[in-house]
Amino acid sequence: MDGRPRSLLITGIYGTGKSTLAAQLADDLERRGAAYAAIDVDWLGWFVGQPEADWSSVKLDNLAAVVRNYLAVGVELFVVAWTTRTRAELDGLRRVLPGPLRVLRLTAPIEVIEERLARDVAAGRQDDLRVARQDLAARAGEGLEDMRLANEGSMAELSLYVLDWLGWRGVSG
Repeated sequence: MDGRPRSLLITGIYGTGKSTLAAQLADDLERRGAAYAAIDVDWLGWFVGQPEADWSSVKLDNLAAVVRNYLAVGVELFVVAWTTRTRAELDGLRRVLPGPLRVLRLTAPIEVIEERLARDVAAGRQDDLRVARQDLAARAGEGLEDMRLANEGSMAELSLYVLDWLGWRGVSG
């Protein structure tokens, strides 16, 4: 690595495994001694406030603050999970995340997504399933990615594949 920060966005509809893949990548990067951060953007926008609040804008503002803090302590690799539906959201991420941003769209068959979200005990996951079906029908966010990857096989295998694609497999601290 040349010391320049780099970023990966893992996107896709709800239930494709974005957060799980981000966690696996974080584990793999940590074992290599890499200076990394893994961020689930949805957690940065989970709030109740003014009904007219622009959730995407709030998430990006919160992400900008988190990124600044991580850069200040030497983080070089950013792994970010977020269902990005529009070019405007992607452009916002490009303004906030450092260095080159690679975009990975994770996919899974709707039957797999239904099974994953149905077994989740959080009541809100049923709303996520409704949104996932809508996003799938609308092909939301498709075409924004650098690479599409089917969530098949083990997360460990997917993570190593992604690290190779990024050129991050051999990174160390």
